[in-house]
Amino acid sequence: MRLHRLLDPLLTRLPALRRRPGRPSGVLFISAGGLGDTVLFALVLPRLMALAGPGETVTVLLRADAARMAFVFPAGVAVRKVDFARLRDIGYRRQMARELYDAHYRLVVHTDYLRHPDLDEFLVRAAHAPETAAMEPRPSAKHGRRLAANRRRYTRLFESGPPATDKLVRWARFADFLTGRPLPPPQVLLPAASLPEPQVQAAPTVLFQPFSAVKLKQSPPELWALIARALPAGWRVKLAGHPSDLDKNPEFRALLDLPNVEFEGAPFDRLAAVIRGCRLVVSVDTACMHLAVALGAPTLCLASAAYVGEIVPYAPEVTPANAHFLTQPMDCQGCLGACSKVPERGMYPCVAALDPDLVLGAVADIIARGL
Repeated sequence: MRLHRLLDPLLTRLPALRRRPGRPSGVLFISAGGLGDTVLFALVLPRLMALAGPGETVTVLLRADAARMAFVFPAGVAVRKVDFARLRDIGYRRQMARELYDAHYRLVVHTDYLRHPDLDEFLVRAAHAPETAAMEPRPSAKHGRRLAANRRRYTRLFESGPPATDKLVRWARFADFLTGRPLPPPQVLLPAASLPEPQVQAAPTVLFQPFSAVKLKQSPPELWALIARALPAGWRVKLAGHPSDLDKNPEFRALLDLPNVEFEGAPFDRLAAVIRGCRLVVSVDTACMHLAVALGAPTLCLASAAYVGEIVPYAPEVTPANAHFLTQPMDCQGCLGACSKVPERGMYPCVAALDPDLVLGAVADIIARGL
């Protein structure tokens, strides 16, 4: 047994020996997904904020890496960052337990369907809130027994539907359950008043985001070069990413040799204005794609079939007119990245099967229609 599991009862009970002054106050939402999940969670957060009472603070706990996307949250939301990579370190784990206990929240809501009994659910336990809520967790062969045992940590549990349910639709149902106010699920669009001013471009510009943390989801550089060459005369391309993306994917450096392509390394909070000034965003299934759609930019996603039914394509009821998806149907789609097939040319077979002619046709159609 791992050491932190043995010490967790001590780490969570020691702070509780100290009496907290005053009455519990404030709502903590735990959202332990990545950058893309943070964009989608921002769309349902305004509904969840209704759970706060007069004068109560709303706080969202995010993974430290995902907190870079917190700028999409409504004004007035506090953010608490937790470094999940350090959460098995006993000293850091003890510090987080003490901070969450001292925050004295009235209500803690775990918003994730996918949960880990040693990480995010430890944080729920550490807060010692009088009210707690969550969805029933995703079935897990590895953690099922311990996740079931952790059910007692919640005062309210919601059955959110089968595993293959659109993420935003699932969150909307959960919000309906918690607030008692049934509403249609929101579309993947941030409120117009919260959008940054578009960064004016010197020429019509298309933003490419070809990089993914999962390299098997990346379409080859040759396809991106085809798109760049097929753009109308005078149009420019910004190749978005972190400089390390080119170090990890040196084959993509050849794109920068094209006369109309330049690198764009702005962080997400500044990239948002760049996206707003672009005529089109072409992206793999990654956080940049979700952000571009939510910002209202015409967006084409070159997606794997791995997350069909849960993430991309979005459910029809939450898909705005500016969102477009190309994916190759597969008998194994919805595998959530646990691909059972042999990679083809370094890609998931569903990614390798994307038809370049269909991609070029989709790009031309979006440009022609302006949406």
